[in-house]
Amino acid sequence: MSSASSTELYHDSLPLVKEIFKSYLREKNQRQTPERFLILDEIYRSDSGHFDADDLYFRIKESGTRLSRATVYNTLDLLMDCGLVQKHQFGQNQAHYERAYAYQQHDHLICKECGLVIEFCDPRIFEIQRMLESLHDFDISEHSLHLKGRCKDQKACKKRQEQGASLKLRRDE
Repeated sequence: MSSASSTELYHDSLPLVKEIFKSYLREKNQRQTPERFLILDEIYRSDSGHFDADDLYFRIKESGTRLSRATVYNTLDLLMDCGLVQKHQFGQNQAHYERAYAYQQHDHLICKECGLVIEFCDPRIFEIQRMLESLHDFDISEHSLHLKGRCKDQKACKKRQEQGASLKLRRDE
């Protein structure tokens, strides 16, 4: 799925995502605050796939909205609990998140030297999952696969290390 079409899919799903979140908050007797929905909007309208809580906090703060980091972290916890956001630990200190509603199952290759994260989809992994379900009489609802190693292109890897960004994302189609 191309990033343009996946971004459009997330934008199109925003009204439904908001309804899911509203229902979840009502069910858990949580307040439906404008800040929580602003955070949800920013996650689902943004073109960035993976993000950390600080990135999200600063993006919202740059728009002129006042909110605390605690509100961002607490809202992310709520969004994870209701299945709208997924959390990843790619080996760095800070957790990264991504949208979980209407997303294509994918896995990650992670360079331990420069931090490059490559998203990929391989139908053979889905076939292995189905085989494991049959073999173990088990229904798998989701999986997370992070394969760690190092980039073969060491020149590009070193350049990414020098740039020092916390997460570099590449999607292989």
